[in-house]
Amino acid sequence: MSAPAAPRIRPPSDTSLPAPPAPRPVLDWRVRFAALSLIWGFSFLLIKVGTDGYAPFQVTFGRLLSGTAVLAVAMVVRRERPPRSGRTWAHLFVAAFFLNALPFSLFAYAELTIPSTLAGICNATSPLWGMALSLVALSEDRPTRRRVAGLGLGFIGVLTVLGAWQGFTGLDVTGTAMALLASLSYPVGWIYVRRTLAGTDSSTLALTGSQLFLGTAQLALVVPLFTTTPERFPLLPTLAVVALGALGTGLAVLLQYGLVQEVGPTTAQMVTYFIPVIATAAGVTLLGEQLSWNTPVGALVVIAGAALTQLRPRAATQP
Repeated sequence: MSAPAAPRIRPPSDTSLPAPPAPRPVLDWRVRFAALSLIWGFSFLLIKVGTDGYAPFQVTFGRLLSGTAVLAVAMVVRRERPPRSGRTWAHLFVAAFFLNALPFSLFAYAELTIPSTLAGICNATSPLWGMALSLVALSEDRPTRRRVAGLGLGFIGVLTVLGAWQGFTGLDVTGTAMALLASLSYPVGWIYVRRTLAGTDSSTLALTGSQLFLGTAQLALVVPLFTTTPERFPLLPTLAVVALGALGTGLAVLLQYGLVQEVGPTTAQMVTYFIPVIATAAGVTLLGEQLSWNTPVGALVVIAGAALTQLRPRAATQP
């Protein structure tokens, strides 16, 4: 599952002293990359299991609550403080809606009627939506033939997954539309964060932890209005929701930002292309979901198109 893009942090004002060397991670980045791919890939299976026992809004609330708890502990351990600016909190409230509350809820509702495999593949369209939106909203992102070709190829892949030549027969249109809207919500949130929170003095961990807290507060207001209190707490769905939040939202965010700092955003973002593969394998093998030929073929086309949209032209070398 996608996470918010890290805003640019201002460097310290005193640069006269060399920065201390960063502590070497206990696990190699490739191990953490694989762990992140598995965690996010299995998130769609956990959503499906969670909705077997709870309403979608309740799944989202439990997920955000568990994820917030993990990041709160991390903030205490690292002695990070929440932002103090009211303006920053206002922007984080909007970011929490588009990056957490809305997409998490849409995916939960979508999986009431569509397989977890399809939801995972829809999630892979986020880079396509992001590229299309950035061309309009971000003046520094210029279209290139390769990126436009990737955008077109990606949406051909979407049509292949959905079986457009069959008139979308057997496809739940509402559930699929919700999953695609959830994928669209992520780049909307990323662009908003990039335009409003770049240059803030707060750390990435402090911003993300505060953002998840606000997302939890938003769901805390929604859940009583649209759901009833569960009469029982079934074990497997409860464990799925807790794991979804603690691992898929809390731990995954820490892993992602650690990878970005160590190997750079380009390599770290490649995890996006493994998520639909793992989600499909998990849904088929563990949930017994059916898979027609066009689903994996279309998914590969979507991934190829998304990869093309993320390529940047090489900088010209100086003689």
